[in-house]
Amino acid sequence: MVVTVASLGRHSDKRAAIEASVLEATEGLLSEGATFAELNIEKIATRAGISRTAFYFYFRDKRELLVRLTGDVTNLLLDAAGTWWEGDSDLRSALEQIAGLYREHDALLRAVVEVSTYDEEVARYWRSLVGKFVVATRARIETDQQAGTALPGDAAAQAFALVWMVERSLYEQMVADDAPAVDGLVATMTEIFTRTVYGPS
Repeated sequence: MVVTVASLGRHSDKRAAIEASVLEATEGLLSEGATFAELNIEKIATRAGISRTAFYFYFRDKRELLVRLTGDVTNLLLDAAGTWWEGDSDLRSALEQIAGLYREHDALLRAVVEVSTYDEEVARYWRSLVGKFVVATRARIETDQQAGTALPGDAAAQAFALVWMVERSLYEQMVADDAPAVDGLVATMTEIFTRTVYGPS
């Protein structure tokens, strides 16, 4: 049997299309109110239009599925945060973009945080993703300190505390009945972040 470049390309396209369908089906089911714990493979596969057996050809298990889903959204969040890290926009604008992505993908982000409370592998994965934001934020703070535009201080500790503040605040805003409105929350986080790193305006 001769395998051509064209046939490999078609196989790759089919795989990508099926994986995208499974990811979309999962996020859709979560958005409709299903918890990740109660979401079974059969239901996901049926929504995606494939068999249960086929699901396992593309994903090892639900954990890998959740990791893949979260990775896609994290890339969007990194791009949003990157507009501030790279100096293309101000901090508030970047936080507004991040908050918007949390609203757009709220069911998925709720799921990964909730699963991380009882699954150590997912917990390590989520901490490593948030860690990317910590590292990049520290680099931006250190750059501004060297330029004399930020206050002297422990950039590593500041980045750790501020990034986890954003993560936890946006998560709680999604799940808490008495959470403040997003606009007010973003304004407050921006003020705390700015005063910590740059001092009172």
